Amino acid sequence: MSLFPPIAPFNEGHLPVSARHTLYFEESGHPKGIPVVVLHGGPGGGSQPYYRQFFDPRRYRVVLFDQRGCGQSTPFADVTDNNTPALVADIERLRLHLGIGRWLVFGGSWGATLALAYAERHPGRVLGLVLRGVFLGRPTELDWLYARGGAQRLFPERFQEFEDHIPEAERANLLFAYHRRLFDPDPQVMRAAAQAWARWETSISRLVPDAAAVDAFCGSEAAVAIARLENHFFVNGLFFDHADQLLRDAGRLAGLPLVIVQGRYDTVCPPISAWQLAQAVPGAVLEMVPDAGHTLGEPGIARGLVAATNRFARVLGAG
Repeated sequence: MSLFPPIAPFNEGHLPVSARHTLYFEESGHPKGIPVVVLHGGPGGGSQPYYRQFFDPRRYRVVLFDQRGCGQSTPFADVTDNNTPALVADIERLRLHLGIGRWLVFGGSWGATLALAYAERHPGRVLGLVLRGVFLGRPTELDWLYARGGAQRLFPERFQEFEDHIPEAERANLLFAYHRRLFDPDPQVMRAAAQAWARWETSISRLVPDAAAVDAFCGSEAAVAIARLENHFFVNGLFFDHADQLLRDAGRLAGLPLVIVQGRYDTVCPPISAWQLAQAVPGAVLEMVPDAGHTLGEPGIARGLVAATNRFARVLGAG
């Protein structure tokens, strides 16, 4: 099943959410369709135009926005007052601003993390959830990516490149070693660290690597935002009040339809988290895609997500 054809927004705007931060948002599809909010990855990834194509434009009112510090939101790559509770509150501000009562929540990777945090905080505002590449933000998941013995075992040469950016004496804690460089006042130091950080993650994201895409992303401004914001959130434990907060509070999702599309060979967000979440939420549907990694655009992942949004359209449209 292919994506829907490209479409343009019918509404765009900027929403101030604090004295410092202003969010870019857009709407596309049918103005009276089923509302759905799309939560991009990262933190810091920003929305992309092709995200609109996962939804039937005749049935959905698709809301995209750039979270604090990334994409077209301002200030760019800024971490001040940028934390998970603030982002959850921003989603509510946007819902109220657009006059939406309840909406479907769609997100992958960090977008899945934020979707869960939002739905557990505001279950009465959620029609259902479609998640991809589940990341629960636990220390074990961070260690998998940023410490020896995790994804390093699958991609030793890529991890060596990531580690080589840091002097040997500082390698015991790569998150904090990168933090010092990503927030160094010297822009050359900061950008070099951002490129190394982004290259590690993007080079292991796809089942079949795309070297040209990795090079293009790592040289972009988006790599700066994603590296700085990811690191900021991760060194602060994602600003959760408990290391297992999302799974602990999964009972708050009872009664909400939940579909999870997970790549079997996702080495950024290993399938164990998706499986544990599905076990914790009665009625959750977990589709394990046998020939996919982490990336949203991989064919099996895209097919599964479009199939899920089409099913929701039939059910919610009938209601």
